[in-house]
Amino acid sequence: MFDQFNEIDKLLKEATFFTRMAILFISMAVGIVLSHLVFAQLRKITARLTDGSYPLVQRALRGMPTAWGLLAGGYAAMEILTFRPRGELFLDTVFHSIAIVSLTVLVSRLISGFLAQKVKKTDGTFAATSIIVTIIELIVYILGLLFLLQSFGISITPLLTALGVGGLAMALALQDTLSNLFSGINILLSKQIKMGDFIKLSTGEEGTIVDMNWRNTTIRLPSDSMVVVPNQKIATSIITNYSLPFAECSIVIPVTVSYASDLEQVEKITSAVAKEILQETPGAVSEFNPFIRYGNFAESGITFNVILRVKTVTDQHLIRHEFIKRLYIRYQKEGIEIPFPIRTVRLEPSNPL
Repeated sequence: MFDQFNEIDKLLKEATFFTRMAILFISMAVGIVLSHLVFAQLRKITARLTDGSYPLVQRALRGMPTAWGLLAGGYAAMEILTFRPRGELFLDTVFHSIAIVSLTVLVSRLISGFLAQKVKKTDGTFAATSIIVTIIELIVYILGLLFLLQSFGISITPLLTALGVGGLAMALALQDTLSNLFSGINILLSKQIKMGDFIKLSTGEEGTIVDMNWRNTTIRLPSDSMVVVPNQKIATSIITNYSLPFAECSIVIPVTVSYASDLEQVEKITSAVAKEILQETPGAVSEFNPFIRYGNFAESGITFNVILRVKTVTDQHLIRHEFIKRLYIRYQKEGIEIPFPIRTVRLEPSNPL
């Protein structure tokens, strides 16, 4: 038995270059197949044990069975085959590089995915912001690159020194880019706006925040168009956040009736129509009790405001539409006049010469 093993070992050591390479590739292919089979079983076990964390683990391990199976098969072949020193050094360097790169990608995915999963539970303050994922992955990849260079025998101390000097020069050259980056981080940490908030900028743009990356913030307008605003502009702009402290908000609808109207009747009918709208229209806060407030003696009539409550600021358009339409019909039915603009001009007779 031992003689047979010794004979096989002798044949492997005396194998030609092409034979050794064929055995190496076959070994790596077998390692990849076995790795996928093992990971398939581990995925089933992980799906039962991790529950909500399974998508995170699945994303982190994507592509890893192939890389690690290749490494296992390659190192196994190197143990049983004899290569020339230069060839063995080359293969060892390649496999070592693959190991560091795969571990770097795995750690990056795990950390960024875990953080994104956690912050989604904190009322979405940082949820779905690509700026966080970008920064974390960039840091991990830089560390992975430094480890890779160190493994090649390259001293990273001079490199770090050069990066420090070069970083200063880049900071001066990329002032606007860095300003946008740190403005985005400052916006997120201040918690004044978050993904999904409906905001209005002092420049007039209004819409829902859908993303914030390292350079700009993307806002979806009510027309479904996208506006891309640099983070620096967001940080220095006066912002109205309709989602804070909560999404519900009041809307004010101005109405004018003629001076001949019975104001008690006007208030009663208007309140009744407002209650119907809140009860029957999607997006309205049905439990809210609407009210009106008279405000001014205008040129053509008495003006007042009707205050209604909506679930989100984007719901106000349908509420206004239905309220104005139904109020107009009801006023016509009750004989309440909505006056046209009127101006009385009095002409004084001129003195005869």
